Amino acid sequence: MTDSYDHLKGKIRDIPDFPIQGILFKDITTLLKDGPAFSEVIDALVDRYRDRDIDAIVAIESRGYFFAAPLAATLKVGLIPVRKPGKLPAETIRIEYETEYSKEAIEMHKDAIEPGQRVLIVDDLMATGGSGAAIKDLVEQLGGKVVELAFIIELSGLKGREKLQGYDIFSMITF
Repeated sequence: MTDSYDHLKGKIRDIPDFPIQGILFKDITTLLKDGPAFSEVIDALVDRYRDRDIDAIVAIESRGYFFAAPLAATLKVGLIPVRKPGKLPAETIRIEYETEYSKEAIEMHKDAIEPGQRVLIVDDLMATGGSGAAIKDLVEQLGGKVVELAFIIELSGLKGREKLQGYDIFSMITF
């Protein structure tokens, strides 16, 4: 996609020293509350993935849900939530990973993906690539094929793409 979404950068608010000292947090709530801007993001994602034969969308807790849910509903495909440990009610698989400031773990239901399903992974932001790499590993453990990883924001200086080498990555806005 050759479209530029740089005009949306102004819809993202910077919060210094959140969640810890030294982190410049990219706050998407200002984008979400702007109806036309939020709709533009969803429409762009729909246009990109409409004809990609996607069977399911995996959304990363919690901000990935904001974008993945309307996309999945519009594409009429399943939505698979990935959550923090202990939040999903059925049997899960779990993986640990590192972010730019913490060590995390996430889980997915063991029956969430059928072998051979074509899966799109959606999150709001790619920094170090840790969560994206963890999710793609969970998808592949269950036999799914990762079509692409889609992010609204990419923090290019943190080199998340390096951790996801070999996978197609789409990001709308790069800082």
